[in-house]
Amino acid sequence: MDWKSALGSFKSYLKLERSLSANTIDAYLRDVEKLYQYFQTNSVQNVPSDVNSEDLKQFLVWVNQLGMLPPTQARVLSGLKAFFKYLILEKLIKNDPSALLESPKLSRKLPDTLNIIEINKLIDCIDLSRPEGMRNKAILEILYGCGLRVSELTGLKLSNLYLDIDFIKITGKGNKERLVPIGSEAIKYLRIYINEIRVHIPVKTGSEDFVFLNRRGGPLSRVMVFLIIKDLAQSAGIKKSISPHTFRHSFATHLIEGGADLRAVQEMLGHESITTTEIYTHLDRDYLRDTIIQFHPRS
Repeated sequence: MDWKSALGSFKSYLKLERSLSANTIDAYLRDVEKLYQYFQTNSVQNVPSDVNSEDLKQFLVWVNQLGMLPPTQARVLSGLKAFFKYLILEKLIKNDPSALLESPKLSRKLPDTLNIIEINKLIDCIDLSRPEGMRNKAILEILYGCGLRVSELTGLKLSNLYLDIDFIKITGKGNKERLVPIGSEAIKYLRIYINEIRVHIPVKTGSEDFVFLNRRGGPLSRVMVFLIIKDLAQSAGIKKSISPHTFRHSFATHLIEGGADLRAVQEMLGHESITTTEIYTHLDRDYLRDTIIQFHPRS
């Protein structure tokens, strides 16, 4: 089986048998394509069944030399392991060449967050005189007010808005659905966008149910959301490296700092394990330590 056929059947397996989301499937395929790209770059003519453990070790050296960070390397290796396990499952290979490879050790880096002053500065930089201004304001209010992943934001549907009871239904990782509360500010600007701006956009066929649209009437892309936030950060003079995910981190951190129950935050974020949510308790401890240093007479 050549690389193209193997990737095609691997994609079908991930979609039909493992029921993974489109974004997760794309990530797995990109990881395997990187390996194929490595072989092409080094003029190696082979098929997936020819790959051995030494090939994979040299591939990992190559991605490291490209400057990939350890978390990215670990994710690529995870995708390759899934691919070779699939090949064994289909009896296309007898031995798994990735079995003995270890992921690079990862330090658990605490994510950057924005304080409320910085968030307000970003929102204040939005030009509301332009049609996309109100859309962008609704986007930031929802990212911060609901703690959504960027893919959850761009995939948000009109049919999943229950604004009369202050909830929205989100489809998260693994196509798992959850109800997330939405605050009054986010509802206010979302309604203005939908009722006063979106109604004037000629919507492309098949995009009628998506909340956030681009100027051509199609669903807003994840890359576009990144660019919107990058431009706003530059306008606001914020030097931190921020992305749509920064608003999710800030949402969780501010809830924990305010005394919110950890399991409630876990539910709102859509974390499968509470240990993932617990990273924000470390952020909270930093906040408490800084408060003591600043205000305690003996510090």
